[in-house]
Amino acid sequence: MHHAALLLIRGLSFPGILPSKPAPAIKSTMNTDNGLLVEHNGDVLRLTLNRPEKRNALSLSLLDDLGSTLRENNDTPVKCAVITGAGDRCFAAGGDLQELDAIRTEDEARAMSERGHSALDEVRYFPVPVIGALNGLALGGGAELAMACDIRIATEHADLGLIHAQLNVTTAWGGGIDLINAIGNSAALAILCSGQRLAAAEARQLRLYEAICPADKDFAGFTADFLNRILSKSLNVLRGYKATSAVRRRKLQDQLMMTAREEFIKAWTHEDHWQAVEQALKKR
Repeated sequence: MHHAALLLIRGLSFPGILPSKPAPAIKSTMNTDNGLLVEHNGDVLRLTLNRPEKRNALSLSLLDDLGSTLRENNDTPVKCAVITGAGDRCFAAGGDLQELDAIRTEDEARAMSERGHSALDEVRYFPVPVIGALNGLALGGGAELAMACDIRIATEHADLGLIHAQLNVTTAWGGGIDLINAIGNSAALAILCSGQRLAAAEARQLRLYEAICPADKDFAGFTADFLNRILSKSLNVLRGYKATSAVRRRKLQDQLMMTAREEFIKAWTHEDHWQAVEQALKKR
């Protein structure tokens, strides 16, 4: 091995090696028509679900914007992407109810599942780490988006809920598969089948959250401190580790996706689902 490499591995400096020049600080902001705030700030691509009046509900158009924005930035020199929600109440409280209520047939359910899954695949396989900065509740489809991220940090009130079973339906966009990948078959199955909503502390115990922001600390500052540990590393290192971890995720998604989709379609179009939806709406 080259002497310089040995010295670096041992944590020693080597005067003959100069640090690579940082990428120029690029700052830009754009808000899409469908409620996605896109911010480039140097090494960070920040995507904010910007529909606070609807609890940052995930319309299919918003998911399209999320996926296309990530895809367009695959070759940019950013070191990480951050996905968060506007406001301090919800990261994303689920899909857009008005939009989802119109999806009744098997063909419509399949198209919706494929469209959302495609957008979340852009999160899963983005070439650098994607951090979900959960500023509030992540429920239903919002929890699936959170699980598509590589790493999640959260506020103390950011419950994580793959609660689909409460409405007699299964996950639509690969979130159940991501949970299996993260914590194993048995623990994931217990959560999915019960529709359990995890408090932030419970999610942290399961390592679904890597860090929780104390109530007395600003979440933006907390997120920036967390990111600094990543941003200080080489882009090649970040891309290398992400590429390696993505192979495992893709393999499991590819193995289970078709089964998961067909089971989702079966559950979505069954009368048990729509009866549960009707009962839930009556309780509001």
